[in-house]
Order: sequence, then structure tokens, then C-alpha cells
Amino acid sequence: MYPEISKYRTIWISDLHLGTKGSKAAEILHFLKYTQSETLYLVGDIIDGWRLKRSWYWPQLHNDVVQKLLRKARHGTQVYYIPGNHDEAARSYYGLSFGDVQIHGDFIHETADGKRLWVVHGDLFDNVIQHARWLAYLGDYAYTFLLVMNRWLNIGRRFFNWPYWSFSQYLKLKVKSAVSFISAFETAIVTETKRKNCDGVVCGHIHKPEMRDIDGITYCNDGDWVESLSALVEHHDGRIEILEWNDFVALYPFIKDTHTHTAADISFDARDTKDATKGEAAPQSLTDALTALR
Repeated sequence: MYPEISKYRTIWISDLHLGTKGSKAAEILHFLKYTQSETLYLVGDIIDGWRLKRSWYWPQLHNDVVQKLLRKARHGTQVYYIPGNHDEAARSYYGLSFGDVQIHGDFIHETADGKRLWVVHGDLFDNVIQHARWLAYLGDYAYTFLLVMNRWLNIGRRFFNWPYWSFSQYLKLKVKSAVSFISAFETAIVTETKRKNCDGVVCGHIHKPEMRDIDGITYCNDGDWVESLSALVEHHDGRIEILEWNDFVALYPFIKDTHTHTAADISFDARDTKDATKGEAAPQSLTDALTALR
């Protein structure tokens, strides 16, 4: 028997990379099913437009994740979508809403105890993305290869009933240049956070969950759902913590090979595709809407 769902004031998730084989869509659905929040931030790279442009990959499970997010918005959760570099096409729609999901470039979130947190994807503080886009695309290919290795390694680990472990994350933290890049990213985004007179920052982009004090600023990275399988949450008293996948499944057991969803988990109707700002009907098929990314 599963325990009751975990309730939070706020949840931040990013880097789902739906549209890629590396996206842990079943795990995302499991997390969304057993959590509830007043506010949910989608902090970029939710759909991987880069990969979809190269090769179309959109299984039903990925569609189910989007439908589940839209259903949460329709049933009272305040959902904010802050696009990243992989779903940058959505940046054309700042200030609009899709299925009650508001799209913004960034956001200032106030915690229950009065702290101001700047919420932003973070790619604007990545020098490779900003000044050498071709190198970023090349790195994306290499990263895809690492994720394939990661996938097969964890299939073997499941056979021995061992917990999830990210090989790609391990390499990232062992390679000196990668560690240097992460440090430079954190320093740059913290500097901008100070300029905005905020107490902290919540970001994604680099796929490394982290929460620590950097020069008086609370730096929070909510991680990702291809490697780390993590989220950032705010409790009702304002406390913030990172939720790690292995800790989460200890409370809410997950068996991937038999994981199924009921209609109640992912129910979707035409109201989810209505643009609340324009009052116009959006495409009834999500695939039709995503085709614009090609």
C-alpha cells in the first residue's frame, strides 16, 4: 500500500528533456503522481527541441507527462514555465498561457518565510551556449552517448536490485574541466542574483542538483530527469530541500517494468489546450503543436 502523497508549498523541476530516449518519463510521472504543491515551476528544457529537430521521438509516455502537468494546472496548481535553451522556441510566448500554464523568461518567487528567490533556467550564464553554439551541439551528441551507457548500466544494476546510479554524473564530477565549468556557472549566476536584490536563485541547465550558500546567496539547482532524477521543494514553513530519486522511491516504491497509469493519473481534455490569455483554442493534438519545432 502506497503512503499518502507528499504535499509541498512549491516544487521546482527542470531538464526533463522529453522527446529524447534519455528522458526518464516513467519516473517523472511517478514523481508527479505522488506529490502535490500550490505552485509548480518548470525551469526549462522540458521538451528537447534540439533533438526533435534532428530525429522525431515522441512516445505515449512523454505525451502523458505533458498531459499530467496540464491537468495539475487545470486542477488548481499554479504552474509557471520558464523555457531553457533546448525548448527556446517557447521563448516567443513570454506573457502568454497554454492550458493555464504561464510562460515567463524568469520569475521572482517569495518563500513562506519571506525570502526572494530568482527562478531562471541558467543557459544565459553558460559561455559555450552563448558564444559557441556549434560546440554546444557537438557536446550534446557526446552527452547522448553517455546517457546510452548510463541507461544500460542501470539495467544491469536493476538485475542485482541495486539502486539507481548515474555514470554520466560521476564522470562530470571527476573531469577537471567540467568541475571548473560548473564553478564558473555558479559564480556568474550568483553575481546576477545579487544584482537583482534576491536572497537566492533556483536554476537548472547543468544537471547537477545542489543547494548551498555562495557568498551570502542561497544557490539552488533542482537537477534534472535524465541523470540525477531530482527536484527542489519548499515546505509550508519556507524550508527548502532537494528531493533525490532513491530517497523518494523508498517512500513511494517504483517498479519500472510494471509501471502503469490510470486514466485518473493523466486525464486530459480540450480545456487543457485552451490559451487562457488569447481565448483561442490551441492545437488539439500535442504532436501537431510540437511539429512547429521541426
